[in-house]
Amino acid sequence: MTTIGAPELRRVAAKHVCPVERTLAIVGAKWTLLILHNLMDGPRRFGELERLIAGASPKMLTARLRELEQLGLVSRTVFAEVPPRVEYELTDAGTSLKPIIDSLADWGERLKPARPR
Repeated sequence: MTTIGAPELRRVAAKHVCPVERTLAIVGAKWTLLILHNLMDGPRRFGELERLIAGASPKMLTARLRELEQLGLVSRTVFAEVPPRVEYELTDAGTSLKPIIDSLADWGERLKPARPR
């Protein structure tokens, strides 16, 4: 078994004995899975994420992105341009969540209500 992530990720994980509880402590916060899901296809700018995750306020989205960066799941790149361009993308630790997020998406797809005939 390999451990993943930055020291902060390991610190959060060490607080919880149950593996499900450990996972939820990291990805269970509101908007986190949607952010990770939307970064699975590659880097995105803040404005793109804001449009894709319409229910999240800019303040909450910023806070969650900072938290994910601190945990080592997301990296932030600032380009020296005017106006400044910032991109977010998954780290290897963030990308390791892809099969889990894909499974959740598949499960959610199966929950679609049947179309009336």
